[in-house]
Amino acid sequence: MPVEFLSNDQAARYGRYHADPSLEQLSRFFYLSAPDLQWLSGRRRPYNKLGCAVQLCTLRFLGTFLPDPTQVPASVVHTLAQQLGLPAESLDGYLIRPNTWYDHQASLVAYSGYVPFDARQAFRLTRWLYAQVTTSTVRPSVLFDLTTAHLVNLRVVLPGVSLLTRLIARVRERSGQHIYRHLRARLSPAQQLALEALLLVPAGERLTPLEVLRTPPTRVSAPALVVALRRVEQIRAVGVGDVSVQDVAEARLVRMARHAQLTWAQPLLRMSEERRLATLLVFVQALERTATDDVLDLFDGLMTSLALRGETKRRRERLRSLKDLDHAALLLQQAVCILLDEAVPAEAIRPRALAVLGEARLRAAADAVQALASPQDDPMAQALSGSYATVRRFLPALLGSVKFEGTPSAKPLLDAWHFLQAQETSGRGRPKWTAAPRAVVPKGWAGRVFPAKGEVNPPAYTLCVLNRLHQALRRREVFVVRSERYGDPRAELLRGEQWEVARDSVARALERSTDPTVEVGRLQQQLRDAYREVSENLAQNTALELRQENGQPYVVVSPLAAQQESARLQHLREHLASQLPQVELAALLLEVEAFTGFASAFSHVADGQTVATDLPLSICAVLLAQACNIGLKTVARADVPALTLPRLSWVQQNYVRVETLTAANARLVDAQAGLPLAQAWGGGEVASADGMRFVVPVRTLHAGWNRKYYGSQRGVTYYNFTGDQFTGFHGIVIPGTLRDSLFILAGLLEQQTSLDPREIMADTHGYSDVVFGLFALLGYRFSPRLADLADQRFWRLQKDDDYGPLNALSRHVVNSRLLIEHWDDMLRLAGSLKVGKVKAPAVIRTLQRAGALSGLGRAVAELGRVEKTRYLLAYVHDEAYRRRILVQLNRGEGRHALARAVFHGKKGELRQRYREGMEDQLGALGLVVNALVLWNTRYLQQALVQHQETGGEVLEEDIARLSPLLHEHVNMLGRYDFTLPESLATGQLRPLRDPADWEEQLAQIP
Repeated sequence: MPVEFLSNDQAARYGRYHADPSLEQLSRFFYLSAPDLQWLSGRRRPYNKLGCAVQLCTLRFLGTFLPDPTQVPASVVHTLAQQLGLPAESLDGYLIRPNTWYDHQASLVAYSGYVPFDARQAFRLTRWLYAQVTTSTVRPSVLFDLTTAHLVNLRVVLPGVSLLTRLIARVRERSGQHIYRHLRARLSPAQQLALEALLLVPAGERLTPLEVLRTPPTRVSAPALVVALRRVEQIRAVGVGDVSVQDVAEARLVRMARHAQLTWAQPLLRMSEERRLATLLVFVQALERTATDDVLDLFDGLMTSLALRGETKRRRERLRSLKDLDHAALLLQQAVCILLDEAVPAEAIRPRALAVLGEARLRAAADAVQALASPQDDPMAQALSGSYATVRRFLPALLGSVKFEGTPSAKPLLDAWHFLQAQETSGRGRPKWTAAPRAVVPKGWAGRVFPAKGEVNPPAYTLCVLNRLHQALRRREVFVVRSERYGDPRAELLRGEQWEVARDSVARALERSTDPTVEVGRLQQQLRDAYREVSENLAQNTALELRQENGQPYVVVSPLAAQQESARLQHLREHLASQLPQVELAALLLEVEAFTGFASAFSHVADGQTVATDLPLSICAVLLAQACNIGLKTVARADVPALTLPRLSWVQQNYVRVETLTAANARLVDAQAGLPLAQAWGGGEVASADGMRFVVPVRTLHAGWNRKYYGSQRGVTYYNFTGDQFTGFHGIVIPGTLRDSLFILAGLLEQQTSLDPREIMADTHGYSDVVFGLFALLGYRFSPRLADLADQRFWRLQKDDDYGPLNALSRHVVNSRLLIEHWDDMLRLAGSLKVGKVKAPAVIRTLQRAGALSGLGRAVAELGRVEKTRYLLAYVHDEAYRRRILVQLNRGEGRHALARAVFHGKKGELRQRYREGMEDQLGALGLVVNALVLWNTRYLQQALVQHQETGGEVLEEDIARLSPLLHEHVNMLGRYDFTLPESLATGQLRPLRDPADWEEQLAQIP
């Protein structure tokens, strides 16, 4: 039973003073009250009185006693000695009789109301630990800290570190065994045999079924889709999809599935039978969901590819036929001119036209126009018209393998899908094509699908249904139950009794009223105030101009002038930058780890693993290799056990994953937030969102086309969120360049740092009315930089409101009836998002389409129009607001430039085939960039303090315009030396460079 889950540093801090208490802590824990002084007065000798006071306050502060009660910070001794009126040196006499310490401890426990950690307290703690372990999967080291805090809150004297670690390890092991035993008991003998067979290599094969099934597809093609569908069927054939695991904590299920995904069959075979079967059960269920996602990703990519290919072909053929179309049109134009010539009698028109132009030529021209002119078809119908042969290759398997469900609005589509399923059945029960449901066919497809009355074109009908299915999947009108990314977003919403109980608390948390009329009245007043403020200052606002075009008013705002930089600011920047020490990126990571301990956030994917020797060194090497995109071989060292290639590969596989990267990144963000210089840049309330584009030159399902960013290749977008303190607090990998508005809210709701940004800036592509509405519901402010300001609509809530000179501008009226009718559903949606019941991207996909979720999408959009109008009025009115948006967006772009400099290997291309690999590598990049920003901030702060101490003038506005996005002093190329002097490992800073040396180096550059 492994119990060595504590790092040496964490074990050394347990029950000890690891730093001097702060002034606040001294006043709280080391203040002697009148009863304390009276109780201490019974100690006659000064050293006993002071020693007893030290032990009393140590118990209150640490929750335990020290082996040597005199080993306390000097500030503690002086604080207590001053209150007792004794010299601090008198504590030396307390060392004479150690037996007295233990006598005092028993009395102190009784006096202070603490209880010793005895068998009864161990039993109560064990029950509490079982509850914690059953409902969550926090790391053992985190659980150790939670347990310590729990005992302190209960006023229980902390036991020894070994006793507590053994108790936690025993509870975790027994809890795991209990879960494994119960999951195994739910399996029938046939299911157990099927799971065990996954780990055995069949005769004539090289790989186990487990290794075959967990390998996802990478190619987007019809045959690949058929293979992916067959893979789903093979996973279902194991027969454990319906075994209930809902009573196990979600986080534990995720970890068990991840372990089985990454582990070879041999380690799984060495597990106990109960654990092995439970792990395989959870994994197979998770694998069915992810394999279904792969199928739907393939279907999405294939339909998109067919449409793009067909559209290219259509345009090429269109260009080729334009010359013939022009000849035919000119001939028919002459015929029309004869028809319109009033000098020609009506009865002579036809003979005249035939005589002049010729009947054969006219008929040929009419036929040419009929064949070549674009009909009023849906362009998608024309683009997909030649794809039926490709579709038939995968359609039977898709019809038989994936069960689609949908919202009420998707019923016509599902009826058509069921009809196609019936067509694939053999026998006499097939329905006739004339009975095909017609409601699914839109007007743009009708001409192709129904060429004549009572006729149906089966290929066109099939392509139409697949196209509609593709669109409905994207907006989640159609979904699959056993799927992670294509599931029903409505299924997890708060509902029924659960919502009735939570309604009032959700409304209070969101600072909203449950009465929709109150909210509408508040919105109307806010709009009136905003319009009035802009109207009253219209004459003084020289940057704002009201114009009209074709009778329609619109606004024009003058571009922001470049913010001038004084010579003083330029000199300050150069001076501070010249003082930053030159450093290797490898050493920089080790130094940041030394004072933040971010490596301890990386835990083994399997529970109960012993902490590996020199793990921080291996973690830093793996992070550097991934962030610089240079591979593990470049940083491996055969002579260093922690840096050998097998060790680094093992660490990357078992320790570096999304959840550990997120936890480690949170430590860096929190460390940055605690620096005074970072606080001068912002308080963490403002953030920006923008995407970095990466070309992906390898086969993968998770990349998309975009000629502007990727040329002829495919790529992904790393959509990341930058705080006003220059740190990135969240990142999302997006295939291709999907609309950013789908993901912008997720960054605020899913991030796990101590920052609480309430306002977020983005570019135009992050904007939509629905996003404005959801931001407002959740209490956030959305501030995009709109490039099409003149095209924006200004809204009002009441038609008869008078906004003075802005009346004509605000001519559009919000449908307040929708807000009132759907207000409760809007609160329910916001509450579900707030507590994490649903994911923001899936909700926004659903709401983007008007009418989805019984009109809820339109209601959220109406609220968004009100909030967008308030934003627009503030944007055109306040130049400082516009500049604040620009400054924050520039910070995000500057951070991207720094990330590009770090991610220099392999031409800056991302060469990961699978989504998990992309998330891990780009997460490592974000972590290393944050480490670099934090390191720069610390040394800039030191250089700034030194500059001020030597008499340098520094203004607050100049400090606010400094930036830690510097890398000229950091070597990222060629040399990766993972050594750190002892002084730096203990938290000391490097000496700053002399600016004169830097100027001399610059002068030597040719």
